Amino acid sequence: MLSKSLYKHLLPALLAGLALRLFFIWRFPFYSGDTAYYEELARNWLYHGVYGFYSHGQLLPSDARAPGYPAFLAAVCFLAGTGRQAVMLAQALLDLATCVLAAGIASRLAADAPEATRNRVAIAALWLTALCPFTANYAAVPLAEVLATFLTTLALLIFLSPSGMGVDRISSNRDLLRAVRTWLVGGVVVGLGTLVRPETPLLLAAVLIVLWLRLRDREYWSKLALPTVWVIAGFLLPLSPWAARNALSVGRVQFLAPRYAETYGDVLPTGFYAWTQTWMFRFRDAYLFTWRLPTQPIEIQSLPPYAADSPEEFSRVASLLDRYNRTPGMTRSLDLEFAELARERTQRHPIRSYVWIPIERAAAMWFTPRITLLPYSGRLWPLAKSYRSNPADFEVTLGLTLLNILCVAMALAAAWFFRANPGVLLIAAFVLIRTAFLTQLQTCEPRYVLVCFPALLALAAQLFRDQQVSGKDA
Repeated sequence: MLSKSLYKHLLPALLAGLALRLFFIWRFPFYSGDTAYYEELARNWLYHGVYGFYSHGQLLPSDARAPGYPAFLAAVCFLAGTGRQAVMLAQALLDLATCVLAAGIASRLAADAPEATRNRVAIAALWLTALCPFTANYAAVPLAEVLATFLTTLALLIFLSPSGMGVDRISSNRDLLRAVRTWLVGGVVVGLGTLVRPETPLLLAAVLIVLWLRLRDREYWSKLALPTVWVIAGFLLPLSPWAARNALSVGRVQFLAPRYAETYGDVLPTGFYAWTQTWMFRFRDAYLFTWRLPTQPIEIQSLPPYAADSPEEFSRVASLLDRYNRTPGMTRSLDLEFAELARERTQRHPIRSYVWIPIERAAAMWFTPRITLLPYSGRLWPLAKSYRSNPADFEVTLGLTLLNILCVAMALAAAWFFRANPGVLLIAAFVLIRTAFLTQLQTCEPRYVLVCFPALLALAAQLFRDQQVSGKDA
């Protein structure tokens, strides 16, 4: 998987990557609202043997969060103590391991190229991922992104092996056994990733879709049934104990974490979420609307003009928000009125709701400065005014925006040049499926696409092939 010449770059790249991650840990440590939930689950599990939360002085089991990341926190706590810095250092090391996996993906994408080319793209991917500030930044926050990214990248590397994608090349029992082992292990890794982030199974969907599209002729159907069965079997192996535990402890079979991280009996404001999905595409609106439920007031002044199609609709929204602000939380009747408003807006402009808003959400998640964990505003417009008010803030935001655009543009260019490559098709399918799914969530958080970045940078590294090889492969 890794070339000999890569080892010459391995130590310098990893040291540079470690320095970057230590810089973020030292200079910009961050703790989100989810951090406390994960830490409480880990503590209760480790010290009291119960995976759950305290409620009215009693420790009760919960299935609101899958146990993958709390298990990671508990392991770090058991080995190195309860400090958050130990968690950040462990995440930094894990993220560096992801960089090595990305180099392996780049090498496998160039499997048909000469050895010198494979070496070049693997080295490029190693340096690109080691010095990528967007993934490195998340080593400095106790959240599930680093672990989810590692497991997703590992699963991609497994499925991109010759035995993983070469169903049509199985010619002996030995080939079949190797392929079955690959599919089973890949499914297990995706299952473990699902215990960290519930949308990880989208990778399995991408794998199976690509396999069936490439080998859709009837003569291959019996062979395609094998990877389908084995990846699903591997996927269910790590999830089955979690589902069984939920059946025994909380009375319901729950394989995945609940969509809204709710517990049994919670009243979910799905009508309000449906209404925001007809207009919300900026991440900052989540702070002003979605995340204020159910206890914080929502200011009508924060509502953007495009959230209402007429003065009458604006007055109606203002009335609903005023009633919410005067009541203790979102009531069922109020939520139903928001649901009706969402239905009316969608009925008037279905293309806006089903096409343009998802496209705007996807663009907002992918083309962003990614300064959520940094003490910068992220504002660029109007350019002159933003620069005059805070030059340092403007320069950092602009620089990170351009860097993010460059990374995505390089990956898009490589995907086009090497579009005939089955591995490229798998990565493209995974990114597209995941992005489409994320546009349907109640918020559009840019961090949810970070798990794609090592694979994207491994794809971008294909641009470092020489022109003769590039033209031939394309």
